[in-house]
Amino acid sequence: MTAQLINGKEISQQRLEKVAQETAARRAAGLRTPCLAVVLVGDDPASAVYVRNKKLACEKVGFKSLSYELSAETSQEDLLQLVDDLNANPDVDGILVQLPLPKQIDSQAVLERILPHKDVDGFHPYNVGRLVVKMPLMRPCTPKGVMTLLEAYGINPEGKKAVVVGASNIVGRPQMLELLLVRATVTICHSKTQNLAAEVAAADIVVAGVGIPNFV
Repeated sequence: MTAQLINGKEISQQRLEKVAQETAARRAAGLRTPCLAVVLVGDDPASAVYVRNKKLACEKVGFKSLSYELSAETSQEDLLQLVDDLNANPDVDGILVQLPLPKQIDSQAVLERILPHKDVDGFHPYNVGRLVVKMPLMRPCTPKGVMTLLEAYGINPEGKKAVVVGASNIVGRPQMLELLLVRATVTICHSKTQNLAAEVAAADIVVAGVGIPNFV
């Protein structure tokens, strides 16, 4: 079998250009410019990179971007109040609280505080539940990105054996649901899976979301 390189950067650029055109059309029609609010708590270097990239993406597509950079000592009460304020702001269309959060903050409580229709990460239980019952609304970004790449390269998962390595709420579990939506036969592997190598070897499609280089 000849290997095919999936160029994520190329597909990303195409998607950014498409969204930029749609944003320009909205403005031309007299509609409000979409606005994304991004909240960063603490100084985790990887999180800072993610947030910076999100700001750059907003600039490229013509979105308004609001940035809130809070200290690592921020209390849960203060963060929840900021989320409430953004929920109540009619000019804010999406809210993204960058994970991980400092240990004094309950991440799940924060994610559940975001209004489901402003939950651009797709982590609110309401949005996860809609994905479970095959009625997706706001979808977790990384799994949806994987499906976008497969579609862009004409790879149809229907009927194929797909193996997802990693069972996190952010990647593994929603990735399993995304693949089920398109009628793949899905196996999800985790730290207790026996003979992982055999599971991966038998797969037509492998999605690894474990954060460990060269794990597969």
